[in-house]
Amino acid sequence: MKKQFIDSFAEGHAIQDIFIVTEKTISHKKDGEPFIQVRLTDRTGSIRGVIWDNVTTITTNFDQGDYVKIQARVTTFRDTLQLTVFSVNRVLIEQVDPGDFIPKTSRDRTQMFQQLKIQSQSIKNPYLLSVLQKFWEDPIFVKKFCIAPAAKKMHHAYLGGLLEHTLSVSLLVDRLIQCHYRGIDRELLLTGAMLHDIGKVDEFEYTKMIDYTDEGRLLNHIVIGVRMLDEKIASIPNFPDNIAQLLRHLIISHHGIREYGSPEPPKTLEAVILHYLDDLDSKIMGIRDYLEKSDETSKWTPYFYPMERPFYKENSTKTFE
Repeated sequence: MKKQFIDSFAEGHAIQDIFIVTEKTISHKKDGEPFIQVRLTDRTGSIRGVIWDNVTTITTNFDQGDYVKIQARVTTFRDTLQLTVFSVNRVLIEQVDPGDFIPKTSRDRTQMFQQLKIQSQSIKNPYLLSVLQKFWEDPIFVKKFCIAPAAKKMHHAYLGGLLEHTLSVSLLVDRLIQCHYRGIDRELLLTGAMLHDIGKVDEFEYTKMIDYTDEGRLLNHIVIGVRMLDEKIASIPNFPDNIAQLLRHLIISHHGIREYGSPEPPKTLEAVILHYLDDLDSKIMGIRDYLEKSDETSKWTPYFYPMERPFYKENSTKTFE
């Protein structure tokens, strides 16, 4: 039974337990000698590890994606905890409890999905409502949609994360439109919010660890999502071309710029709003997760590389609702 979890690590701790290797890279020191960098994961998080000695022997003991038992010590590098690893040995999947290794949402997935369905029923446009119902009534899609992560690392990177993120963005749409902006096509924007990340159900694999599928690496969730949308639209008689185009644009443009993966930038008010709400929810949840996992005794987090800054914690709480 696994006893040592990453969220309880502190500098100087001796570690002897089982983890999943989610990344493995062989690099070289300045003198040309090899060393191994790994990322080790359990359900509470992940941590970088470095293997300096016996590299030739140890590298044959495991591959990326393996469960491994390690001996290591917790050290600090650039104000961030990491592991100096001394030994690594592969462990058979039959010897582990998968629930110890894949993080999952703390929220009730059935309840979140029902909330999303209830919100979608407020849509009066028959075509927009029909396309949502085509997804909600597809048991294969729903099963994957309710368990898939929203990302590998940055935000909602856990089972149920995609559903949680989708519901959050959809609720933000209504709160923004009802309280502030007028003249926005609320039903089109809400449908886009619910469908903008559907391609992630096939972009990621999440049976043993969260990683990209071959399809995800080759196409990405935007291309996959547009294809999925078109398949549903094709099954709805006389679906208007202009609505189909606007829905495709919401999916295609939600990353904002080409450098971040969008084939086209947002070119409608609804697409601009969806991009910023998606980006806002992603960043806030990524920062919150980092704040919760950082040292409670410090006023500042370590440097947060995805956003290129540390974060001040003096006025933050450790429990977010």
